[in-house]
Amino acid sequence: MLAAIGLDERQEAAYRALVAAGAAELSDLARRLALPEADTERALRRLEQQGLAAQSSSRAGRWVAAPPGVALGALLTQQRHELEQAELASVLLAEEYRAEAAVPAVHDLVEVVTGARAVAHRFHQLQLGATSEVCALVTGKPIAVTGMENESEERATMRGVSYRVVVERDVLSLPSGIVELSAALSRDEQCRVIDRVPTKLVVADASLALVPLTGRGAEPSALVVHASGLLESLMGLFEAVWRDSMPLRLGEGGIREEDGPGPDATDLEILSLLLAGLTDASVAKQLELGLRTVQRRVKGLMELTGVSTRLQLGWHAYERGWVARAPR
Repeated sequence: MLAAIGLDERQEAAYRALVAAGAAELSDLARRLALPEADTERALRRLEQQGLAAQSSSRAGRWVAAPPGVALGALLTQQRHELEQAELASVLLAEEYRAEAAVPAVHDLVEVVTGARAVAHRFHQLQLGATSEVCALVTGKPIAVTGMENESEERATMRGVSYRVVVERDVLSLPSGIVELSAALSRDEQCRVIDRVPTKLVVADASLALVPLTGRGAEPSALVVHASGLLESLMGLFEAVWRDSMPLRLGEGGIREEDGPGPDATDLEILSLLLAGLTDASVAKQLELGLRTVQRRVKGLMELTGVSTRLQLGWHAYERGWVARAPR
């Protein structure tokens, strides 16, 4: 918890133990931490440098903890000041960059990032730097970052950044596919599904894009595309796929209430997955329902709408607003 102010786990443990005791001998503290005295002393020396601990003036070898409210407060204030200075420097550098890049050279419009860690870093950086919208095309075969590892997405939505995501149908068959999509929909992200997306793609604020370049067996790499005609083409590609994809709704979020009897949340989940192209068996597996339960509920929806085929059921679902599709 104190890593933000520069303490490692051993130093934090030493400070917590010292706070709990108020004061302690080096040997006693080493026993509490189950560390050699030399390692414990190094941790205490670091705490001393941070103003979190001090040697007793009345007793050699005895260490005293500084009051957390005062000592930690001072460190946090210093940290905030340094962050403010870094933010100011960032603004100035951005202004300088914009001034220099008013007419960018062709080779400055794209950059190649190589290596899984580097690609993952730029992927997170792109989302954390977004201010309004992130658009993404997602396949079922992650290269550098999986959906469960994408903490930047949650942090971006908390800042008010909107997401539009199109996933391949294969994503729905992954063990964590439904979980990830449910989490995204719970954050009010817009998610759609299509048979196949032409490429993985992430675009932030229509001004910066990340496109994987990796072939089979090659080291992960990606192309970072800055504002240019190429970026406009990538954004146009996303919009075309978005228009042709099927909206995916899970649960009750965003579903309009109907007068009189209508489908419940489970019915809508089943209907949404069926319209996305999954079979009855796949739907049952994803929602952890029995196959007969899925078939019974589909039959109930057909009786509710007065239709005799599933094709008609899909049409009535759109007409009644159970699922929605934006006009072309």
